[in-house]
Amino acid sequence: MNPADSKKLDGLEKIQGRAQFTDDLTRPGMLHGAFHRSPHAHARILRIDVTAALAMHGVKAVLIGTDLPIAYGVLPVAQDEHALALDTVRFVGEEVAAVAATTREAALAAARAIVVEYEVLPAVLSVEDALAETAPIVHNERRKKTNILRKVRREYGEVDEGLERCEVVLEDTYYYPGSTHVPLETHTSLAEPDGHGRVVLHTSTQIPHHLHIALARVLQARLQDIRVIKPHVGAGYGGKSDPFATEICAAALALRTGRPVKFILDREEVFYAHRGRHPAHMRIKLGATSDGTLTTCDFSAHSPGGAYASYGVVTAYYFGVFLPLPYRLENLRFETSRLYTNHPPCGPKRGHGAIQPRFALEVQVDRLAEALGQRPDIFRLGNLAPPMSETCNGLRITSSAMGTCIEEATQASGFAGKHNQLPHGHGVGLATSAYMCGAAHPIHANALPQSSVCVSADRSGRVAIFSGTADIGQGSNHMLASLVSRTLGIPLRDCTVLEADTDLTPVDLGAYSSRVTFMAGNAALEASNKLCAVLLEAASTKLAMESEALVFQDGRIASATDPDCSLAFSEAIALAEQTHGTLTFTGSYTPPRIGSRFKRESVGPSPAYSFTAQVAEVEVDTQTGFVHVKRIWCAHDCGKAIHPGIVEGQIEGSVYMGVGEALLEEQSFHPSGLHRSPSILEYKIPTIHETPEIISILVEEGDPEGPLGAKEVGEGPQLPTVPAIANAIYDACGIRLTEAPFTPERVLKALEKLEKTG
Repeated sequence: MNPADSKKLDGLEKIQGRAQFTDDLTRPGMLHGAFHRSPHAHARILRIDVTAALAMHGVKAVLIGTDLPIAYGVLPVAQDEHALALDTVRFVGEEVAAVAATTREAALAAARAIVVEYEVLPAVLSVEDALAETAPIVHNERRKKTNILRKVRREYGEVDEGLERCEVVLEDTYYYPGSTHVPLETHTSLAEPDGHGRVVLHTSTQIPHHLHIALARVLQARLQDIRVIKPHVGAGYGGKSDPFATEICAAALALRTGRPVKFILDREEVFYAHRGRHPAHMRIKLGATSDGTLTTCDFSAHSPGGAYASYGVVTAYYFGVFLPLPYRLENLRFETSRLYTNHPPCGPKRGHGAIQPRFALEVQVDRLAEALGQRPDIFRLGNLAPPMSETCNGLRITSSAMGTCIEEATQASGFAGKHNQLPHGHGVGLATSAYMCGAAHPIHANALPQSSVCVSADRSGRVAIFSGTADIGQGSNHMLASLVSRTLGIPLRDCTVLEADTDLTPVDLGAYSSRVTFMAGNAALEASNKLCAVLLEAASTKLAMESEALVFQDGRIASATDPDCSLAFSEAIALAEQTHGTLTFTGSYTPPRIGSRFKRESVGPSPAYSFTAQVAEVEVDTQTGFVHVKRIWCAHDCGKAIHPGIVEGQIEGSVYMGVGEALLEEQSFHPSGLHRSPSILEYKIPTIHETPEIISILVEEGDPEGPLGAKEVGEGPQLPTVPAIANAIYDACGIRLTEAPFTPERVLKALEKLEKTG
């Protein structure tokens, strides 16, 4: 690789402050938006008076729920949201009215001046509240008068018989709290009308395509009359994977006023709008035979997921479908439910739906290994599902280097020499995980490609890559350019990526489910290979050589054996244009059909899975209860690292977030439903002082279907962090923590209980 090509494509402009984020954009005559938000967790709206707001200086328009009456949601099966509350508010902070004014200060003042009369209703604020026979119904308009959004029960194999055949069966309960994303950039949108009924929306989003559909639905407009553009995004971690009121109201107010309208949420508002991690109350029963064979898992979970569906239907499946990975389970049963409550709605956060059950499973696996007298790594190595196999619930495993990951992580950390052998208060813990490389089934059921990429060659020798992907800092633009430049043998700097503009780029479903590298990467390779074919044809004719004897390298097409026999890449483009016209080619990716709907789930199957093993080393202060994570070794099977530096950065970011959820992060609410800590001052995330040394180990064995063998890295490495730390705490001081985060209070309480019970 050329040293210049190792630099991240957009790195310099971000470092120099030249990158344009949504809030950097301004327009002549631009108005500013603000929301009036509900002070109640659950209430009926009796009256809204906007008279005073409209009379204020600088105010140009006010919207209320009846102005935007069409329901929407990111999932077609759960269209239960409105941009502004219609007749009922369902969480503290819900948007009730939106104001557009000449300054942000005027908009905020006008929003405060809106008078809303409420009839306060009983709130549903816990699993018990939601499931009670006499519980208030959060969505009373639903046909089923229940607070269960989705309940899933599946069984594969013979679970009860399997447990009876096990010599060791352990059952425990676990709790994983809700948490939020805390991206550096908050939610920001700028909409501008064109005077002919069209509106252009610039917004910080992970899902330009799905947002495009939602906007057309709510605004009752044609798709071709809406343009969505994603500028640079200051991170999302899943938190920008829904359509938001900022986006819909900015577009609606722009159309109403005929002027550009910008919304930017302050940090407190993001906590209300967040769509963060689902809390999960879990029970797991795990069984193994006396020879150490893990055979059976019985799992159940309830998740109080907030006021609206978001991705909650998917979450109910994700809690269960990934449980067999990476193990060779014969029998699996899971029963999960996602509940409506009067909290801000939960959605996807890094490792969506898989992190919570992974915590329960990996701690339970450690317990089972201990009960059988086996070391945790040896027990896991003996129970891994092999490559090119299928789990009991029909997940197709292609490549898997899980065994190598365990061996690399344990060897690098010295696990065998430290486990059960360090001084009291010091310990190591191991955990493993697997995660998807995109969903095999799209959100909107259809037979269309999930990703398309257009590659266009210019006579100058530059290549433009058009993609609907959403680079949110993870480096997907660099990935696309790298794949194309390698295929064509040209410098990375000669590639331009134009992404996420619904007027200009082909459809990609977005940056979620760790799908972009696998799906858009394969599409980019197909497009660039088509370009290669016509360039080889032109070069072969010019050089009087068979195309099989030519290679792309160093910006030229040359003989593989005689570098002097060559022509410049730009010359080949000009020659090919004489025959084919403008050189523009499209590639697309549609996942293979995986299994049948009868035996297997429509939610969960993926074209491939990544695998991760982590070892955490901790020090526990048994006097104060503080846990210090000293270092974490993370071995990740990414298939092939297209850019090793970016892959390592993704691993480090995942582990960092996992440490936060292990030690600090927890969303909690007052009995009124008010968020207890809606600021970074109160909601704690790790600083540099809490961040351990992170040792990233790239395991590259290649996937047969991935682009150049690559698989995901954006989410999978976070999954094992919390259980690895939990298992290390047990190794350090003998306490099994079943509730995250592992705060000093919980550690001390567990130590006191251990001392009393001996």
